[in-house]
Amino acid sequence: MNGSGRTKFKAAVIGAGKISEEHLKFLSLSPCTELTAVCDLSPSLAKYAADQFQAAEAFTDYSAMLSDCSPDVVHILTPPQTHWRIVTECLSAGSHVIVEKPVAISRREFHELWALAQKCDRQLIEDHNYRFNQPVLEIEQLVNDGTLGNIREVDVRMTLNIRGGGRYADVNLPHPSHQLPAGVIHEFLPHLCYLALRFLPEDLATEELQFDHVAAAWSNHGDDELFTFDDLDATVISGGVHLHIRFDCWSQPDCFSITVRGDRGSSQCDLFQPSVITAIPRKGPEQLSPIINQHKAGSELKVAARRNFMGKIRQRTPYEGLQVFLDRTYFALQEGADPPVTYRDMDHTLQLTEALLSEAGKV
Repeated sequence: MNGSGRTKFKAAVIGAGKISEEHLKFLSLSPCTELTAVCDLSPSLAKYAADQFQAAEAFTDYSAMLSDCSPDVVHILTPPQTHWRIVTECLSAGSHVIVEKPVAISRREFHELWALAQKCDRQLIEDHNYRFNQPVLEIEQLVNDGTLGNIREVDVRMTLNIRGGGRYADVNLPHPSHQLPAGVIHEFLPHLCYLALRFLPEDLATEELQFDHVAAAWSNHGDDELFTFDDLDATVISGGVHLHIRFDCWSQPDCFSITVRGDRGSSQCDLFQPSVITAIPRKGPEQLSPIINQHKAGSELKVAARRNFMGKIRQRTPYEGLQVFLDRTYFALQEGADPPVTYRDMDHTLQLTEALLSEAGKV
C-alpha cells in the first residue's frame, strides 16, 4: 500500500461542511497533493469550496466524481451514517480513504470496511486529529520517557455548550449527529476514547482490550426531546489503570482537558487554551518539589497566555493537530509506511466506544 513513488497525490473531498475548511486548507497548500475535486450535495457549497481552495472541479455526485477524476486519496467528511456506503465505493474505485470520526457506526461495520481495504490494497485511515495537538504530544513524550512513571489514571474531559444555540441546538434543522445512537455526544465520543486509550500502557493495549470494569452514566438534563443525551460520566478500569471520560454541556467555560497521572508524577493540558502543567519530583529536598512545580506552572501559564493571545489574533484553532495528522498521513502514503492512525487505534476506539454505548443500551 504505497504511493508508487508519486510525488503528488490527486486528492478529493466529499462533504463541504465546517470541518472541510481544515482539510481543504491542507490540501490546497501541501506539496504532496493536487486538489482535483470537491463534492457536496449542495451545488453552491461545492462550487464555493472549490473556488475558495482552487480545486479543479466541483461535483454533487461522488460516484461521478470518482469516475471522472480517479482520485488517489478521498477525504470523506460527511455525516457518520453515510460513511459505510461512501467508504465502500471509494475503496472499490481504487482510492485511499481518510475519513472523519467515527469511521463507522459499529465495530462490525468497521471490520467489513477494513477487510475491503485489504482486498483493494488501499489504506483506510480515521482522523484522530487531537492526538497530534502539541500539548498531547508533549504529554505523550513524558509518558514514553518514563517521567511520569507507571501510568495509573487518565482523565479526558470535554465541556462544550452544545445546548447554547448554534448548529447542535437548532430544533428546526436538527444536526445529523442527533441521529446517532447516543445523539450528539456520540459524535465527540471517539475523540474522548482515542485520547484516553493513547496513554494506556502498551501491555494492556493488546489486540482485544480487556476491561475489568465499565460504568457509564448517560444523562439528559434538558427539558426537550432534541437531545438523546447531553451528559456522560464514565469510568473504565483495565489492568489497574483507571480511565475517566466526561462530557458536560452545562458547566462553563468550555474546556477540553487531559490529565495523565503516574506513580512518579502527573501532567495536564487544555486543548482549547493550550498549555501543559507537569508536577514531578524535582532536584533538591523533597519538600521543595511542590514549590518548584508551582513556579514552573506559573511560568508556563504566563507563556501560554501570551502564545494563546497571539494564536487568537492569527486565528489558530484547536484543529492544529489535524494539519500534523494529514502531513504524517500523506508522508506515510508516499513512503509505503504505516499511517499515524493504525488499524489497532481505530479498532480499540470503537471497542471502547461500544463498551460505553452498551451501558446506555445503545449497542
